[in-house]
Amino acid sequence: MKKIEAIVRPEQLEPLKDALLKAKINGITINQVFGCGNQFGWTEYHRGSEVIMNTLPKVEFKIVVSDDRVEEIIGIIMESSQTGEMGDGKIFITEVIDCIRIRSGERGIDAI
Repeated sequence: MKKIEAIVRPEQLEPLKDALLKAKINGITINQVFGCGNQFGWTEYHRGSEVIMNTLPKVEFKIVVSDDRVEEIIGIIMESSQTGEMGDGKIFITEVIDCIRIRSGERGIDAI
């Protein structure tokens, strides 16, 4: 099993969520987050003083899938989220050792 974490632009929330649901991914965790990458934020003026805003709003998706679906899901995320502009986001993939469904005690891929 692999955990896929994608951090994308907020305006990509609905298209990406719809694409994942269409691909029958039914276990999705979505968080609103703030961060910065290569953009390093922007400069604003507040009461005449320059203020560097170094975090931008983003949306984080967390999905755990079987190993054979990883490339498919990466493709869906890329297709749904890529604008070609700086700030499109990142995808992180990590190994999941185990998963346990609390209600039934199922383990592994059956618990997803």
